Amino acid sequence: VQLQASGGGLVQAGGSLRLSCEASGRTTSGRALSSYAMGWFRQAPGKEREFVAATSWIGGSTEYADSVKGRFTISRDIAKNTVYLQMNSLKPEDTAIYYCASSKSLATMTLVDYWGQGTQVTVSS
Repeated sequence: VQLQASGGGLVQAGGSLRLSCEASGRTTSGRALSSYAMGWFRQAPGKEREFVAATSWIGGSTEYADSVKGRFTISRDIAKNTVYLQMNSLKPEDTAIYYCASSKSLATMTLVDYWGQGTQVTVSS
């Protein structure tokens, strides 16, 4: 499975960015990639990687970290095999490298099976 992330950049506090993650390939489990969950994690300098948001391909259920609820929205386009993270009302503390990830289910999102490359998001004050 390959996860191609894009969309990071530099934005002022209060601004918005949209990240994209296109998924392709086959899983090693034999299950269809469409049965997996997709999500985003982030890692700020000197901090551990943390969960941000996730969605299931089927049904579109979502989960969010408390720190981003009401500001970030995760969505998916099944036809394009792409997951998006719309980030609004950005704060300097949102500055981090954002990683796309895939796991076998939404409930076990933190047990990541596949990682994409990171994309840098920098929010200036």
